Amino acid sequence: MALISSDRLRFPCEPWKLVESIHVPGDAGTLETLFSLGNGHLGIRGAHWAGADAELPGTFINGFHETWDIKHAENAYGFARIGQRIVYVPDANNFNVVIDGEQLSLAESTVQNYRRSIDFATGVYECAVTWECRSGAIVTTVERRAVGIESRGSLGIELSLTADRQVSADVTSLVINRQDQPVEDHSAHDPRRSGRHAGRVLLPLHLQGSDGSLRMAWETAESRQRIGMAVDHWISAEGQPFETVVGEDESTVRYVMAVNEGEIFRLEKTVSYVVNSADASAADPGELLASDAELGLVPFDALLAEGAAHYRDYWSTADITIGGQPEQQQAVRWSLFQLAQATARAGVAGIPAKGVSGSGYEGHYFWDQEVYLLPYLTYTNPTAARQVLESRHAMLPDARIRAKELSVEGALFPWRTINGHEASAYYAAGTAQFHIAAAIAFATNRYQWASGDASFRAEVGADLLIETARMWASLGFFGKDGLFHIHGVTGPDEYTAVVNDNLYTNVMARFNLRAAAALEHPDVPDTERMVWQQAAARMSLPYDPDMEIYSQDNDFMTLEPWDWSTPRSKYPLLLNFHPLVIYRHQVLKQADTVLAMFLQWQDFTAEEKQRAFDFYDPITTGDSTLSACVQGIMAAEVGYSDVALKHFTEALFIDLDNTHNNTVDGVHIASTGGIWSSLVCGFAGMRDQGEIPHFDPRLPAEWDSLSFRLKIRGRLLSVELRPGSISLALVLDAASGSAPDAGAAPLEDTAPLEVSVRGQRVVVGVETVTVPLDEVPVPAPSVFPSLFPTAGLPVIGSARV
Repeated sequence: MALISSDRLRFPCEPWKLVESIHVPGDAGTLETLFSLGNGHLGIRGAHWAGADAELPGTFINGFHETWDIKHAENAYGFARIGQRIVYVPDANNFNVVIDGEQLSLAESTVQNYRRSIDFATGVYECAVTWECRSGAIVTTVERRAVGIESRGSLGIELSLTADRQVSADVTSLVINRQDQPVEDHSAHDPRRSGRHAGRVLLPLHLQGSDGSLRMAWETAESRQRIGMAVDHWISAEGQPFETVVGEDESTVRYVMAVNEGEIFRLEKTVSYVVNSADASAADPGELLASDAELGLVPFDALLAEGAAHYRDYWSTADITIGGQPEQQQAVRWSLFQLAQATARAGVAGIPAKGVSGSGYEGHYFWDQEVYLLPYLTYTNPTAARQVLESRHAMLPDARIRAKELSVEGALFPWRTINGHEASAYYAAGTAQFHIAAAIAFATNRYQWASGDASFRAEVGADLLIETARMWASLGFFGKDGLFHIHGVTGPDEYTAVVNDNLYTNVMARFNLRAAAALEHPDVPDTERMVWQQAAARMSLPYDPDMEIYSQDNDFMTLEPWDWSTPRSKYPLLLNFHPLVIYRHQVLKQADTVLAMFLQWQDFTAEEKQRAFDFYDPITTGDSTLSACVQGIMAAEVGYSDVALKHFTEALFIDLDNTHNNTVDGVHIASTGGIWSSLVCGFAGMRDQGEIPHFDPRLPAEWDSLSFRLKIRGRLLSVELRPGSISLALVLDAASGSAPDAGAAPLEDTAPLEVSVRGQRVVVGVETVTVPLDEVPVPAPSVFPSLFPTAGLPVIGSARV
């Protein structure tokens, strides 16, 4: 059932905010995700401050994790040995508010007015509640939160209180170690959810507190990572805290006072986290960590200023506007805001599948970041894109070791990881997805192409391309047919596992080999280059002549079709059917061949793309949140405008409407990256890594316009689509007027940029160039031969005598 889009009274449509104006019990966990704050390094879920009103509260730091020994029921050589899981760091967003003896909570108290919001233009969370207390007093509480941008380990929380008469207020601020709190484990039958550790995770190193100040540090039991935390409190009234209590799992600072009529009582809580910075040889590493954290404390007003400045600059480049569609516009901005929160200050680190908004997928980095997130970063924040690729480069030593374990050369990157080691215990849908190597190479090549970063190309970029190409050359082989085959792999579609010549894998490996072979690098001998060139030229691409389409793999067209009368309650299939049942049927979890044709757009004809889309789209379940955006992009290219808009809308509201029933575990951040690609690559038809940037627009008939900006080779390119035209210009001043008080970002390169619009070359300068566009005809759908009857069809049974 839809959430945000189904109730616009409760969730009014505002262009620069997500707002909840009525509290309704039952959706707390999902809304904690939707109202989360983050900066790529530090994230805090949007839980209410009262413990009774929170479902899955928590605070996370990207990369801060615990490890454990993976216990395989039946072991084998090369299986992943050590599991990794993101850790809940001690959480500061907790208060107990007692007025005239009544503890306030949405669950138990009478609420007169309620409104909470997250502001995309400033990065501020705010929740205002007016309570009708049993004493007769009317009390209003307002909580605001902000995370640091320049001070990325900092968090600020402000709680204010007013009353219509004098009240006795008893306010306790808490810091809670949630990682070691007993909770119900919902992860047993859902691999998407994060599990829990059997033993204690955070071991206290330093616990000190007095007069409202807390200085604490912990160490993880197995991974030996350390975290320091400093918390200071300030109140608007005179006086000291009633008490300050420090503990390994709960620390409190309590204030007891009278609040007079019309008086505003404000409590500011400044928090700072530092991870892994203490010298292990120090006499008291915990005290040193806590001291380091103290240096990072930033006043709340300063954090507000940091956020306002950051988002002013961010939106001047990253905003995407849709004319005439306010609900879609709000959802697009929420998605772009979440992308900023997942990546802005991550540094040289990966991007977890849930960003820093939850513990889903255990905080791991997947191929998602290269295929779904780095397009957005490359064209809006190239510096951050480079840092993500540098984090992959830092994993090369471990990737080389992993390659040897699997008897291949070069580097084999882990399917899912935090620390660079493989953490996927189920190899068929994990390690077998060798295509992650090509995803890293593809993102590397895209960044080099779009940025023109020569130093990256010569060092980090070359290493990533060369080492992944070596892996492909040794993984595959030249068969007796003279073609290059890659066997025993799993493509993006995890409902078809460990197959031979997966088309996506082979197409992307071919790209990888070509890109590496094109390098002029002293570490690549001519003989090796020749092997790469021949492997790419002779790459096996399965094709079914009867269906006249590229087959997803060598055997996909021989599989039994899925029974599409399966009730919707049985989806997603991975939670309701044994993998072997799924593997032997023609059914897709997500776009696979279609994704290959999008990424390698120049290698396939328009007819090949259409026939592939017509065949695979109806048998794709969409059980993966990565699928709808890609299906929409290719539907737009093929010319199916209605289908493209349908898939785009589905992708746009995956989290806002909780359509996959697991938004509680965090934002599907790769899907939000797919929203960016849906708009820029789908409806605007942008394609890259060719000779010049290419546009083939497909503006939906329902939209008045679509506009956005791209950073390309030191230039800022403005793109605007309207019915029948596309307008392009280089922007010298990034002030857009879209975001409040938009700032300026000077252009580094003022030279004109050449682009292609439907094959017409256009030189773009600071003067707007408008190119007229003809309407795209809707092609006739493909007609395929009738499916052969299978043993599962009733017609076979009726023919028996």
